[in-house]
Amino acid sequence: MWRTAIVVVVLALAHLLGRRLTFLAVTPRSTWLSVAGGVSVAYVFMHLLPELAEGQALLERSVEGVLPSLEHHVWMLALLGLAVFYGLERLALRSRHQRRRAVQADATGGGVFTLHIASFAAYNFLIGYLLTEREGAGLRPLLTYGLAMGLHFLVNDHGLREHHKARYDRVGRWLLAASLLAGGVVLNVMKEELPEQRESRFSAFALGAAAYAALLLAT
Repeated sequence: MWRTAIVVVVLALAHLLGRRLTFLAVTPRSTWLSVAGGVSVAYVFMHLLPELAEGQALLERSVEGVLPSLEHHVWMLALLGLAVFYGLERLALRSRHQRRRAVQADATGGGVFTLHIASFAAYNFLIGYLLTEREGAGLRPLLTYGLAMGLHFLVNDHGLREHHKARYDRVGRWLLAASLLAGGVVLNVMKEELPEQRESRFSAFALGAAAYAALLLAT
């Protein structure tokens, strides 16, 4: 568990400290950003896509002859994710272009910023949550995942800062780091509370969750 916590904190620091890596903010594009992007893409093709193929095969065996419409859903979801984030990127570019012409400001509008950051916050939350699988497979897969995601976050951080400027440094990077930590917290709590051998008490778990939620709502 402690190894996962360390990886989550390091990944969050990639967002919080990314702006201090001034050598990345150069034109033409920094060689280091290109290297980081290459590592991320290699991880997708060499590791994530084979895992998707395994998941698709498992899904096909599970629904064979029952729900044939689900036979390609894993790949459809991957395509949907690609389309959504490509659309967000295009939306941010268009917003910057429009604001440059209207108010001479090379940054996105408030609505686009909110949508962009909310989407990446959900993305970060899932990445933090899914660290449990990497830890269960051993130290090496966890470190490989952490390295690929850390470099990926540096590339994302650079792109988001370019789109949203000071608003990203003021608000966005903190939200992304918090969402990643939240995913890691949920992961570790669920690991401790859900296994049967822990003999955890649902009533105490529910009471703690409800009491603290009520406290937050009251303040």
